Amino acid sequence: MEPLVVAFVPGVTPGKWERIWRDRRLGILTLLPMPQDAALAALRDGTAHMGLLRDTAADDTWHAIPLYREAPVVVAPKGSLVAALDSVDVIDLADETVLAVDLGHPDAAVELVAANVGVAILPQSVARATSRKDVVARPLRDAPDTGISLVWPQDDAHVLAEVFIGIVRGRTANSSR
Repeated sequence: MEPLVVAFVPGVTPGKWERIWRDRRLGILTLLPMPQDAALAALRDGTAHMGLLRDTAADDTWHAIPLYREAPVVVAPKGSLVAALDSVDVIDLADETVLAVDLGHPDAAVELVAANVGVAILPQSVARATSRKDVVARPLRDAPDTGISLVWPQDDAHVLAEVFIGIVRGRTANSSR
């Protein structure tokens, strides 16, 4: 049987679901870390069968199961004024240079933050994955959160897609649909 290929974006940690898959001996599961645009392209061209993607809703092309929401954080240099705050409102950033962030490659933005070029707004899990000793992350109270969804094409789903959906939704090996 063809392996089930699941793309996932930075910040998503699919290890728990992979361990359950492996423990149940369901076949080969291949996990592909990639930026959002590359993951969507992989779903379109069939390189990936499913994806754990950010802010992707069901439509005529995709099935999507919302899994969880993520709070935004501000990543700032350790000695900055923003770092001195316990949490931040968007208005607190009025005098800051807010860097544009490519969530497919967030390390570049964090590198610039560490060099004291500005601050970056990231989903909490992405900030955690790119953390360094010379930057801090502070909750951003009044900015929109992001959502992670399990996404797959409306047409031609992989034969094991429903099994992976069950694992992600927390079904046990003995539960029936």
